[in-house]
Parts: sequence; C-alpha cells; structure tokens
Amino acid sequence: MAGRASTSDLALPALGVWTVRDLLGHASRALSTIEAYVPPTAVSAGPPPGGFDLTSPADYYVSARAVLADPAAVTERGRAAGRALGADPAGAVRELADRVLALVAATPDDSPVGSPVGTMPFIQYLPTRTFELTVHCLDLARVLPDHHGVAPVPALGPAVASGLGLAAELAAAGPHPADLLLLLTGRTGLRPGLSAL
Repeated sequence: MAGRASTSDLALPALGVWTVRDLLGHASRALSTIEAYVPPTAVSAGPPPGGFDLTSPADYYVSARAVLADPAAVTERGRAAGRALGADPAGAVRELADRVLALVAATPDDSPVGSPVGTMPFIQYLPTRTFELTVHCLDLARVLPDHHGVAPVPALGPAVASGLGLAAELAAAGPHPADLLLLLTGRTGLRPGLSAL
C-alpha cells in the first residue's frame, strides 16, 4: 500500500489527526517492532526463566491497552515513524519489509520476543503484527485518492480472517462484547467510540 501513496498524497488527512505519512509510519511499526524486539540471532530458546508473560495475541493487546494506549503517545510515535521514512517512504517500507521477512524466516517459533508489555513466543507475536498491517492497509486504501476505497483483494483474505478472529477475542474480553456482536450481525449501527481495541 505504501507504493500507492504519491508524494502529494503524504500530507492528506488519513486517520484521526494523522496524515497519510503519519499512518504509513504507524503501519511500518508493525515491521520495525519485529526488528526491535526480536534478536537478529534468535535461537530456539523456549520460554525465558519464569515463563512467558504473554501467551497469545489477545494477551498482548490487553496488556498494550493498559500500558501503551495513551492517545498522545500513540499519535507521536506514528508521526515520528512517518518522519523517519524520509523522502521515499515507499522505498523505506520496502527495505524494512525485506529485512523483516528475512528475520521472520530465520526466527524459530518459540523464540522469546521482548515487547514493552512482556515476553511472548515469537509465533504468538506475529499475529499482532499482521493484524496491524492489515487494518492500517485498509485504512490507507480508504483515503488514497487513486485507490477508490477498499476493494476486495483475494491475497488479504487470510489476513482479514485472522484479524477478525483476533478482534472477536478482544471484543469478548472488552466492555461491550454484545454491542459488537449486534453490529457484526446487522442488528445495530456503529455506536460512536465502539471498538474491540
């Protein structure tokens, strides 16, 4: 999706207070955090002494919501990541993706990931990253002028299905699970502020 954003698109409003550049930066953090939290020479070490703090993608989001969800901090992290993409955001994202895909291929499933909210197995951290990439690529598709909204992309099918599963887990653990179920089954409209996250 980064390749579809022209230089003139970068300043367009995208999501909340973010511009397209900010949103690209935030989305790229789904990749850069893998680089930051996974040692490049990860080995199949299994759980750290005392075990993993988090054992599922839903655990990660529940903990992140409690620790990392300050709106001003999230906004600034996205903006800083957008600025860090430099003059060629699409090229920067491609380079980042290439490095991270190689790291993912070389990292054993049970390698510990040291995130700011706790340690977890690598295989359980990855769905949090695909969730972020999927949702924010859909956000970008809605706002980029040459994309004409969100078109069905067959390649996104598994990522969307996985994202819906994770969103359902989070909704069930959240304060308004019945509202979200009624929304998904067409019984109610979207109430302001309703979110599984």
